[in-house]
Amino acid sequence: MHAPSVKLAIVDDHQIVIDGLHSLLKGHKRYEIVLESTHPETILQQLATTDVDILLTDVMMPGMTGAELAKLVHKEFPSIKIITLSMNGEGSLVNQMIEESDISGYLLKNIGQTEFLKALDKVAEGGIYFSDEVLQEMLKASERKKEPEESRLTNREIEIVRLIEKEYSNKQIAETLFLSERTVETHRKNIFRKTNTNSVIGLIKYAYEHKLI
Repeated sequence: MHAPSVKLAIVDDHQIVIDGLHSLLKGHKRYEIVLESTHPETILQQLATTDVDILLTDVMMPGMTGAELAKLVHKEFPSIKIITLSMNGEGSLVNQMIEESDISGYLLKNIGQTEFLKALDKVAEGGIYFSDEVLQEMLKASERKKEPEESRLTNREIEIVRLIEKEYSNKQIAETLFLSERTVETHRKNIFRKTNTNSVIGLIKYAYEHKLI
């Protein structure tokens, strides 16, 4: 008699990532993808009517971030385990999501099938799994807490820094994050002030040094 399958929900604003996860799970009957969407708001609604064991969510998404989604899911559906997927393992964000959303795992999108399945197995069995690089960033984040409070960027400011690094204009940033251009300009001014930089190159250097991107 086969054990019941572990039901997964996936949300990522890039369909190619969702398709990739399908490929990684192909042939592994233990896991069944019952929900998937490129919109976190849609997944949140569907969770009310569909049984899910593990939610796999991207971190950086327009509109509602993975951190915001995880917080809501933890509150409304506490039995669902949450694994976040990201291009980087910013330690302060990971620590925040552990504290606010009780996430069970944080994986980098550069991992291979073996580590991905290992993480799923561990979380499905009630454990936790964080990529080694993420654990290292969490330790660094603890050290960075010694910095003056006023110099630290908010999560929204960090989002904007990452988009600036991708050479997004104020208009593109506003459209991506559903903000007004005036709000983006205000954020930019605050970011340059907090980081004590006065050019994009200087800001990107600061971001890399502080592991923000």
